[in-house]
Amino acid sequence: MIYKIIKNTRFFVLIITICTLLNSCGAYNFTGTGKIDAASFQVNYFLNNAELVEPGIERTFTNKLQELIQNQTSLNLTNTNADLLYEGEITDYRISPMTATADQTAAQNRLYISVMVRFSNKKNPEDDFEKTFSHFYDFPANDQLVGGKLNTALDEIYDRITQDVFNASLAKW
Repeated sequence: MIYKIIKNTRFFVLIITICTLLNSCGAYNFTGTGKIDAASFQVNYFLNNAELVEPGIERTFTNKLQELIQNQTSLNLTNTNADLLYEGEITDYRISPMTATADQTAAQNRLYISVMVRFSNKKNPEDDFEKTFSHFYDFPANDQLVGGKLNTALDEIYDRITQDVFNASLAKW
């Protein structure tokens, strides 16, 4: 009799544990977002309004943001009337000396980019925001940021900025 009670109690505890685990994991996924109450998103072309103009960086940023959202969500990319809208402009692009040598020349430079993002959520307007996101890439002063080196720097900066935008808009971090 006692054996049957213990056996039934173990079975009951196991069932409750499994149900609790399955229920609690339902609103999460591997990208860190909760349930997204939207079906589509739109990323308008980000203009380059920085004083120092580097051709093509606005197109690259726009594409990187679109790719990140497509890869980490099941939202559909559209050009009009989306549930989620991303727009804005590149507000700063500059290269500045960061450290000096004994003979007072730059030993290290920093590429710094900031992007103003306006996010609108038609289904949840309380999630709307307008924020500036920025990041930098440090490199030796004797290196020139051209070709592949510039692409590497931009990739690192844009990976960080687009992830920050994603986290602020969809992961709520």
